[in-house]
Amino acid sequence: MLERPARPVLLGGDHSITFPILKAFSKKHRELTIFHFDAHPDLYDEFEGNRFSHACPFARIMEAGLAKRLVQVGIRTLNGHQRQQAERFGVEVMEMKTLPANATLKAKGPVYISFDMDVLDPAFAPGVSHREPGGMSVREAIAHLHAIEGQIVGADLVEYNPVQDVAGITATVAAKILKEILGKMLTPDTCTSK
Repeated sequence: MLERPARPVLLGGDHSITFPILKAFSKKHRELTIFHFDAHPDLYDEFEGNRFSHACPFARIMEAGLAKRLVQVGIRTLNGHQRQQAERFGVEVMEMKTLPANATLKAKGPVYISFDMDVLDPAFAPGVSHREPGGMSVREAIAHLHAIEGQIVGADLVEYNPVQDVAGITATVAAKILKEILGKMLTPDTCTSK
């Protein structure tokens, strides 16, 4: 897909899918900026003995030099280890308490969006595996997506768990977020680099 003029949007699964996706992207897109929406930084060196778990992809991505810049938005579970990892890799962490972060969502060159459904408050998205109260509303998430400036070359939407969903609320919200990401990718000012 990357050999054609396509801009893939991939649907997870858990967040472990992002590392292999970005390994492929890095072959075509150097100097990538990642805008990562999540309750969790996913920067563990290893989690439960697994260096490739859903809690570690951004540590692997930054170790491998697959992105020049990683901006994490909506984080609310930053512990000491992950704070050290963020400092080690030069990650820009925008915790919930510091939002809005619209001015931070500007990039020159290629942009990849990684959207974990648990960035949203469980009131809006109960169908996730790791609920974290105190998250974004759907309106806040859309406003942040709309604030992105740069050449969006791809995206993923991850961590929807239908077993945990209530009356299909999260599925409906995931579809709305996907539509907003796709719409943003089609906006003329995000189709070319600024």
